[in-house]
Amino acid sequence: MITTLPQPTKRKPDTAIYERLESAVRSYARSMPRQFARAEGVWMHDNQGGRYLDFLSGCSTLNYGHNHPVLKSALMDYIAGNGITHGLDLHTDAKADFLAALEQVILKPRGLDYRAMFTGPTGTNAVEAAIKLARKVTGRELVIAFTNGFHGMTLGALACTGNAAKRSGAGIPLSHVAHEPFEGYHGPQIDTAELLERRLADPSSGLDAPAAILVETVQGEGGLNAASPEWLREIAAIAKRHGALMIVDDIQAGCGRAGSFFSFEGMGFTPDIVTMAKSLSGMGLPFALALFRPELDQWSPGEHNGTFRGNNHAFVTAAAALRHFWSDGQFQQDIARRSRMLERRLDAMASEHGLSTRGRGMIRGIDIGSGKIAQAVTAACFAQGLIIETSGAHDEIVKVLAPLVIDDAVLSAGLDILEESIRAALPLAYGVAAE
Repeated sequence: MITTLPQPTKRKPDTAIYERLESAVRSYARSMPRQFARAEGVWMHDNQGGRYLDFLSGCSTLNYGHNHPVLKSALMDYIAGNGITHGLDLHTDAKADFLAALEQVILKPRGLDYRAMFTGPTGTNAVEAAIKLARKVTGRELVIAFTNGFHGMTLGALACTGNAAKRSGAGIPLSHVAHEPFEGYHGPQIDTAELLERRLADPSSGLDAPAAILVETVQGEGGLNAASPEWLREIAAIAKRHGALMIVDDIQAGCGRAGSFFSFEGMGFTPDIVTMAKSLSGMGLPFALALFRPELDQWSPGEHNGTFRGNNHAFVTAAAALRHFWSDGQFQQDIARRSRMLERRLDAMASEHGLSTRGRGMIRGIDIGSGKIAQAVTAACFAQGLIIETSGAHDEIVKVLAPLVIDDAVLSAGLDILEESIRAALPLAYGVAAE
């Protein structure tokens, strides 16, 4: 039993300032009622001396942990030298260095030929640019997205998102998107790629020719549904047959989270467009990117722009992250080892209670079967100093997003807390006292 590793605070902070001034839209703070003051590595510290092990990682924004010393040093040196902070889309030393690192460390070794478009600060900006470009290039309107997909909160990306609660906030119809069943949506016996092909091939199906097919290889917010390479290859082939562009949303599953830098590596297909954000900067700095085949770069100057395309601080830390973690295969091997460890532990926990697991790589979780019970599990974890959250249509998946740099022993200790919390929460949920 782990009792000494995390040191959570029991007393809740004064939240009057938030209740008085901050919008009720806030969410994470409700399940983690502490005021956090600093963070380092895999740890977050509140302002009362409490310490918490972070299995949320900023929803995969902090794959390299908090304030990684290599990235922090690069940023501090850049600021100390009065480097450009904001540059719109001007040429800067920081941007050139990032592009060089992207080309040399990521694209060339993988045989990828992409143009890089700096879209704005967040993932939804990258998705908006991707679907807008697909519509421009193809002259079509329809985007095919998938059940349980999540792509952002601005109107175009939200139209591609399946979650009804998120969609309801739009206040207007969300159109020009068809939500087709993701792999496994109708059970293992139904090939949903074949269903999509049948619909697109049938001129009487009512499904228009699409501009793009937008997919996550692992549905981060939608319940950690992981698509198989075979299914993804068929989706890519369908897109090509029907003149659509295939867009892979790698915002949460990318930057090593699913096991490799791009989540689709080694699967036998190459997307036309890839959207990235979250851990791209490596430090939690806002930075999003759309990568696409050179022949798709049909923008006219300024046709799609944004004030915060040029976050040079993010360029600095992103370049440092690429060179430090991805210049050889060691980091990816570490991720693979930790992924196997996480898989074994979660499978054992699920087997003990007749549950199931989801995901792949270091984006995995347990299907608790109930959002209410999953919330009880995460609350029990937080009481023991472990920050962890849920996903899925009903928030029924307890989702492990530990930093990719976590020490094996600390990962194991955090999973011990999760294991204890599941054992405690499940009997209570069914009215049975825990032994």
